[in-house]
Amino acid sequence: MQFSGRFDGQRAIVTGGAAGIGLAVARRLAAEGARVTIWDRDAAAVETARGDAIDGAVLDLADPAAVEAAARTTIAAFGGVDVLVCSAGITGPNRTTWEYPLEDWRRVFDVNVHGLFYCNRAVVPAMISGGYGRIVNIASVAGKEGNPNASAYSASKAAVIGLTKSLGKELAKQPITVNCVTPAAVKTAIFDQMSEEHIAFMLSKIPMGRFGRIDEVTSLILWLASRECSFSTGAVFDVSGGRATY
Repeated sequence: MQFSGRFDGQRAIVTGGAAGIGLAVARRLAAEGARVTIWDRDAAAVETARGDAIDGAVLDLADPAAVEAAARTTIAAFGGVDVLVCSAGITGPNRTTWEYPLEDWRRVFDVNVHGLFYCNRAVVPAMISGGYGRIVNIASVAGKEGNPNASAYSASKAAVIGLTKSLGKELAKQPITVNCVTPAAVKTAIFDQMSEEHIAFMLSKIPMGRFGRIDEVTSLILWLASRECSFSTGAVFDVSGGRATY
């Protein structure tokens, strides 16, 4: 179902927007009237993703100075920001906790937690100044349940849930909502970072017996990013094929 014009006149930032769920979100926002910029580290993919209503910036989201600079540039070009969708993320290797490489642990947290925090932090003042905002952070059902052999990913996504709840409460008196989405596994390029055994494990946990589709997750994100989502904040929304237990 399409909602033509739902984001007319709005300005949006999508991190990890050059591929997968982020790219689908960017394209849907643009199709529904928004001006969109994607923040991603893959320069070639950013260039490919550019379109009439989609611009892009190449940066490492784990670099706070780069995020601050991108925010200043984007907000100046757009005259503000209405929507932030944080979709960038990595899985890290599938290893037991006691064998987990320290450098991989740090990198997963640098991207999934620190980078997301930098992005949320950078846009909130502009949203407060503009008197409106929608932030959607992409977590994972792994952040609720804790997947074996994925401790860094699971812990990082649990941190995203906690950050979202905190920021949502801090902004609850403002016309700004902050929510997160916790998908079960959706088959995108991120699967390339996982072992076949771990992919099979994730599928076995989904009662519907299939992986999620990008369009199913995107539809939920778009609603959370819209004006229609006006009385939900600091909340967690599952799209897990029946896997989620709380």
